[in-house]
Amino acid sequence: MNRILLPVILCSLVIGGSCTNKKNESEERVKYSVTSPLKADTVFAKEYVAQIQSVRNVEIRAFEKGYLQRINVDEGRYVKAGQVLFNIMPAMYETEYLKAQAAVKEAELEMLNAKTLADSNIVSKSESAIAQAKLDEAKADMALAKLHLSLTEIKAPFDGVIDRIPLKLGSMIDEGALLTTLSDNKSVFVYYNVPEKEYLDYKAQGDTTSLHHVELLLANNQMHKYKGIVETIEGQFDNETGNIAFRAKFPNPDMLLKHGETGKVQMTIPLKNVLIIPQKATYEMQDKIYVYVVDKNNVVRSRNITIKNRLPEIYVIDSGIGEEDRILLEGLQSVKEDQKIEYDYHDPRDVLPNLQLLR
Repeated sequence: MNRILLPVILCSLVIGGSCTNKKNESEERVKYSVTSPLKADTVFAKEYVAQIQSVRNVEIRAFEKGYLQRINVDEGRYVKAGQVLFNIMPAMYETEYLKAQAAVKEAELEMLNAKTLADSNIVSKSESAIAQAKLDEAKADMALAKLHLSLTEIKAPFDGVIDRIPLKLGSMIDEGALLTTLSDNKSVFVYYNVPEKEYLDYKAQGDTTSLHHVELLLANNQMHKYKGIVETIEGQFDNETGNIAFRAKFPNPDMLLKHGETGKVQMTIPLKNVLIIPQKATYEMQDKIYVYVVDKNNVVRSRNITIKNRLPEIYVIDSGIGEEDRILLEGLQSVKEDQKIEYDYHDPRDVLPNLQLLR
């Protein structure tokens, strides 16, 4: 039995050894893809959490004390400038105005009588002046009464949308009571905070028109179809956060955006003559990013790199490699440190344009 098994075992060893040798030879003949970093112009899209505010958003308050007699609008309705929104018990103020009118007529008669007597030297000129002063006072009281009467009509100061109406018809209200809020949403202001470094980078680009145009990503991850313009930057940094506030203005003809909404502003920042590589040519270890650099002897060695900007599918390199270096593009998981490889070189201009990020 043993005599029969021995040749079989020897044959198996020979065949197995032959297969192993063929496998090693196959592994040695694997060719890896290699490329180089590329210096080029690209763009960097940066997102900032934003707060949306109406261009005009004001509280409508009562000017007079009284009963809320009429509510002429409904919540959410669009109103025109000058439209009467509320009436606050005008009857009392109408009475005051009529009383003031009567006082003016009486003062006018007294003034005319005093003037006639003064012209006839029956009374002194001072009597006529006193009568004129009383008439002026009566006219001032009438003007004040008319003003109070007009303030019982609460009118819209501009075109806009009525917000919530907290008080109901017949409510007793005090002077200054909040009746509603009016929002002008034809255009909106969008405020967002920019870190100091990115603010300096922004200003370093100069007066570039493309920098002033921004986009707005809404809460449903849909882009607002109208682009905005950066109009102003606040005058000082926040000492606690190190940020400075930007304000962009967006058209809103569809009235989609409302006061108090949130979103994300996307600023597209041009990057000139920067070094870029595909993200897939890197790997991470202990929060550091590495590439495999192929030396002149075709030996791969890992090298730590620092990233300046992270873009979709590519990295903008700050330091660690140069334009002349050759880096492993694929097969990073299968190579080992100091391994000698065979490779096919791919021009970075053939690799990176496929990412559709170069401009």
